[in-house]
Amino acid sequence: MVPSSSDTSLAALLRGVAQRLSEVGIVDASVDAELLAAHVLGMSRGGVQAAMIRGDVMTETDAARLTALVDRRAAREPLQHITGVAAFRHLELAVGPGVFVPRPETEVVVQYAIDALQAAASADPIGIDLGTGSGAIALAMATEVPHARIFAAELSPDAFPWASRNTAAADNLTLVHADLASAFDELEGQATVVISNPPYVPDAAIPRDPEVRLFDPAMALYGGPDGLDIVRVLSTRAQFLLHGGGTLVLEHGELQGEAIRAILDADGWLATATHRDLTQRDRATTAIRPPR
Repeated sequence: MVPSSSDTSLAALLRGVAQRLSEVGIVDASVDAELLAAHVLGMSRGGVQAAMIRGDVMTETDAARLTALVDRRAAREPLQHITGVAAFRHLELAVGPGVFVPRPETEVVVQYAIDALQAAASADPIGIDLGTGSGAIALAMATEVPHARIFAAELSPDAFPWASRNTAAADNLTLVHADLASAFDELEGQATVVISNPPYVPDAAIPRDPEVRLFDPAMALYGGPDGLDIVRVLSTRAQFLLHGGGTLVLEHGELQGEAIRAILDADGWLATATHRDLTQRDRATTAIRPPR
């Protein structure tokens, strides 16, 4: 890029991009515009903002590349699919078609599992992520509690390669291509934490956002007539995997906390509690496994 004071500046270009994205219903369109430009230019969003202040312009080649990406985003393809990466806590994850894009609210949910691992008396506590998707939760646990042993399972043949790619460098993380209902028999009664962000959207509740409806894999979204079919499986499976006093952490929709607590209470879990995310919506339910 080179400096310019004309209306062909990067700032003017991105104002136009933001307006176009806003017109098709994209929230925070200016953020997406800057992140798309950052992807094209190979710099950070902060670098793009600095370039805008300087009055820099894009080359014709870069501007054409940006236009092509904006066309995709305007068609509501997820930003993370276009750039190929998703931020999660301190991580940058590879994502794309076939895998659920990790959400900011899950960053709060995983903290309950991290806290339980850090508080464990064991020198090498075990954390298990069932239905890991991109590997976001498992990798956060593995990197933020490096003395823990982390195990993750993913059944989807489309999502598993993404999880494998993202977790390959974590020496304390074991990933398997398996059904969460039967994974890790060898860990019976050993886990300190079992966590899951299962599919919890009721089958008839089609998501409003096109990014979710059209691009997130159905296997990661829909959880049966009431959205809780997999939660019922997890309640039983987690009791098998956890030691007495171990913690279960489940992410869920904002209206599902009461129903999930009822499922867990009926299965004998102790201290069931539902927690809110940063937007003050119910987002996670935790429970303690009774003594064995």
